[in-house]
Amino acid sequence: MKTDKLCFQQSHMNTIIKLICGLFSITILAACSDDVDHSKIKRTGFVYCGQGSPTTFNPQLVDSGITAESLSPQLYSTLLTLNPDSHLPEPSLAAQWQVDETGTIYTFELTPNVEFQTTDWFTPTRPLNAQDVVFSFQRLLDSTHPFHYVNGGNYPWFTGLDFQNLVLDVRAIAPLKVQFTLAQPDNSFLSNIATSHAVILSQEYARQLLTKDEKQKLDSLPVGTGPFYLDEFQPNDLVRLRRHNDYWQGTPKMEQVVFDVSHRGTGTLAKLLRNECDVLTSPRSSQIPIIERRDEVELVAKPSMNVSFIGLNTAHPALNDMRVRKALNLAINRESILDSVYYGTGNIAFTLLPPSSWAYQKDTIQIRYDRNYAQALLNEAGYRDGLELSMWVPLEPRAYNPSPRKTAELIQSNFAQVGIKLNIITEDRYRRSEADRSSDIDLVLTGWIGDTGDPDNFLRPLLSCESERAGINVSLWCNPDFDFLLDLAKETNKKRYRLNLYRQAQNLLNEEFPVIPLAHGVQFQVNSNDLTGFKYSPFNSQPFDQVERRQ
Repeated sequence: MKTDKLCFQQSHMNTIIKLICGLFSITILAACSDDVDHSKIKRTGFVYCGQGSPTTFNPQLVDSGITAESLSPQLYSTLLTLNPDSHLPEPSLAAQWQVDETGTIYTFELTPNVEFQTTDWFTPTRPLNAQDVVFSFQRLLDSTHPFHYVNGGNYPWFTGLDFQNLVLDVRAIAPLKVQFTLAQPDNSFLSNIATSHAVILSQEYARQLLTKDEKQKLDSLPVGTGPFYLDEFQPNDLVRLRRHNDYWQGTPKMEQVVFDVSHRGTGTLAKLLRNECDVLTSPRSSQIPIIERRDEVELVAKPSMNVSFIGLNTAHPALNDMRVRKALNLAINRESILDSVYYGTGNIAFTLLPPSSWAYQKDTIQIRYDRNYAQALLNEAGYRDGLELSMWVPLEPRAYNPSPRKTAELIQSNFAQVGIKLNIITEDRYRRSEADRSSDIDLVLTGWIGDTGDPDNFLRPLLSCESERAGINVSLWCNPDFDFLLDLAKETNKKRYRLNLYRQAQNLLNEEFPVIPLAHGVQFQVNSNDLTGFKYSPFNSQPFDQVERRQ
């Protein structure tokens, strides 16, 4: 699940501090911040660069970033996975499943003989069983669970989906059989538990930590069933993963994978061209022509479901006025952004849903460039003499926005033409711990990478009342009518009814504009042409177990 977002809520400051402090325990793995020995790594693995440093290794605790998007598929496995083409759930740790006639009871039969990783801090004595699944989900569902409040007790991605109120019970009914009971039918449930957030942890490891009173290590010293285990972490330098030789889907081909998360000196493209990294994710669109001229690297345009947008703090006196929000939308020249930022690789966003979504609705009436109408709306709202706003701009390039700073500068120029002074606040890395500055922030330039192909995965986490309470709805917008449409769409099995409901929801968004959709980007990956075996998905990175270096 995925976005750079600023929460307009002070309460999340303490949560993040706890998460960061929890990572201090992992310093037993880290040497001094020595330079990465790229030549040695290349003999047994590869170097991956282009993302920021993690604040936790448990994707249950985040809604975006390197942990959920790239590390999770390497460290952990999930009950189901999503087919990259059909977007439908497929077996993984769950070999098969059944749904009762009410659509509320799901029974999963687990794959036998799935081994957990052996690390310096844990040696498993048994393979995965139903108790591990129960532990993994009860931790985030049950506020009385001994691990629920460990490292903050905040599960933003799940809370944004109202997962805690959807799942009434998770229980083991046999050693390799688990049953989920839902409060009501939900045709997005299977897709949601197939995402990189819904990982399965080791109950045996958790019990060991509980006995030692070291519960916080569950998230900073991870143990999963994925193809690689954590070997070393140097904050803001590198994350080193080693091969899990007992991986349940076969021994991975590479001995190690190193994530270079440093941002000292030259940029990531320079590192790639100097052979200091083998894989670069999300290069800037302006770099594409340079990359295409290099014979030693391969450029892959991966399928992607994403959207770049501006979140508007609807608690702001001016932005609480729909006329002002609509004026901001009309003042933006999206064609200029596509030309200058995406270099022809993106599409105008007429809604939050990407064009590949089955519920996509192109709205050229509300989403257009009309400076005169924007000025008239501002005049009508009482801002004839102008308005001053601030916008938070994280600088890390993402698939949905390859150059946030350039995008912000273009928007700043557009706003100036209708009398709005826009102050840009930038950070090299977006940090939720900056929530204490929320009073100074009116707009957030952000985006979302879908975790599933279901429209609910875009609309509910970003704009529902529950996500507003969870702190991931950056607009602080809560509309019960919008939530009602989403709830109905989840419960009906008839696709034409769901389509109609999602179109109504999109119409509502494009009337009130709590967010301003900007563009949909393409997910690029660049890798050394002697590497092969990458698997691609429109949602996140896939396991690297089949990646190898050509001889």
